[in-house]
Amino acid sequence: MPELPFELPPLPTIQQVIFVMIAILTVLGALVVVLARNLFHSALGLVTAFFGAAGVYVVAEAEFIGVSQVLVYVGAISTLITFAIMLTRGMMFGATSPRNRQSGTAAMITILTFLVLTALVGAIPWPQAGEPIVEGQAIIAGLGRSFVNEYVVPFQLLAMLLLVALAGAIVLARDRK
Repeated sequence: MPELPFELPPLPTIQQVIFVMIAILTVLGALVVVLARNLFHSALGLVTAFFGAAGVYVVAEAEFIGVSQVLVYVGAISTLITFAIMLTRGMMFGATSPRNRQSGTAAMITILTFLVLTALVGAIPWPQAGEPIVEGQAIIAGLGRSFVNEYVVPFQLLAMLLLVALAGAIVLARDRK
């Protein structure tokens, strides 16, 4: 077999394949959020995008952040948004808004943002596989301790705020008979 004048790139690892699949799911969910004409379908796309973001965290070995993403965003925020949509009768049925005049501007801003983020990610000196983790880089354990120790009260207050907002949505949406 003759030798090639260039070196072939290595085959992707299973983690890379899973990451790409989850990233595609996340992007598709985000597109549904933006492009769906039915508000309830947009909310379901948001749930999909949140689950995809949690999957990216898990693949990146930040399991605690992934579980927090599911609990806070999927469990609380998405549920609250879905209840608000369902309790508002006018938004529940049919298309809520046609395409607007700013779609071209939004597309240009999105492409510009993508290009800037791509340039930023390309400029970061990422650690190579097999390099040891420096003590300052392993902050996940400290972050987890902070969430359950000194920041437990703000999380509990946030949960109470979401509960009060849900109760307020129910009171506003009920029939006045």
